[in-house]
Amino acid sequence: MSIGPEASITDERSAPTDDPADIRDSGEKAVVGRSLKQIAWRRLKRDKVAMAGGIVVIIFVLLAFLAPVLTGLWGHPINEWHGDTIDTTIGTPLGRLGGISKEYLLGVEPGSGRDIFGRILYGAQTSLVVAVLAALVSTFLGSLFGLAAGYLGGWVDSVISRIMDFLLAFPQLLFAIALVSVLPHEMFGLGGRWSRVGVLVGVIGFFGWPYIGRIVRGQTLSLREREFIEASKSLGARSPRILFRELLPNLAAPILVYTTLIIPTNILTEAALSFLGVGIPPPNPSWGGMMSDALSYYTTDPMYMIIPGVMIFVTVLAFNLFGDGLRDALDPKAR
Repeated sequence: MSIGPEASITDERSAPTDDPADIRDSGEKAVVGRSLKQIAWRRLKRDKVAMAGGIVVIIFVLLAFLAPVLTGLWGHPINEWHGDTIDTTIGTPLGRLGGISKEYLLGVEPGSGRDIFGRILYGAQTSLVVAVLAALVSTFLGSLFGLAAGYLGGWVDSVISRIMDFLLAFPQLLFAIALVSVLPHEMFGLGGRWSRVGVLVGVIGFFGWPYIGRIVRGQTLSLREREFIEASKSLGARSPRILFRELLPNLAAPILVYTTLIIPTNILTEAALSFLGVGIPPPNPSWGGMMSDALSYYTTDPMYMIIPGVMIFVTVLAFNLFGDGLRDALDPKAR
């Protein structure tokens, strides 16, 4: 058996190689690692119901943001009365389905003839601004106090926990009604609409933080015993660094999920306060206020109640579906 140049060439061809081109040619695939964000996004994309809810949420946000533009293109000014569209005898809109036509896409209000399309868009703007800002206030306060209570423990935990228990047992809706009723319509140099929006954000956000505070506190109690916290302490890290650089990033997923789930609750709370007459003051548009006005006409013009009711239902449902899908995507134990 001879060993010559041909044998050496054969050995070189059969030797393994790390060249990516050779790996592709041989049909093998290189293993590529994925981050937690990529894994969560991939799982979220597979959830068609959650993605549909997210698309609906984006559409409503765009409608609220572009309300002035869309009203100018396909609607009428929100406080412009159109008496020629109303039956002067009974005050209901002329035509079928509440006066829906090419000129009035969602009909007109009974009694005044105002364009419902524009008022629905501005109502979406009001509801989403109140809900999102109140959710941010609740998230900030709940995360701050929950972290402090769970990590520091002792008397700090006892005081914060008792405050949360008190606020959870407090009749917040009745207090909100009483507080909003006695406050002036115009404050801080703002008009009636935005000053009342600020009041609603403060009231809803303040009474909403104990819910997320208890979740953050419970997660912090389990995380503070982990090895990476002990390692940070051994390296001389102070409490603020441990709270905001070590614990808070590990709590980002439950905080994000709860924030998306508390937004629809805030939408319903704002609609309930406006329905009771202590929310957004008229003639400013609000979905809850429109449903309150529709009580006098629901037998003769049911569309005036159906349209804002459907908007509230679809918006809340979309946020809930998206929040549930986001929770499943960020849960490492879910399958």
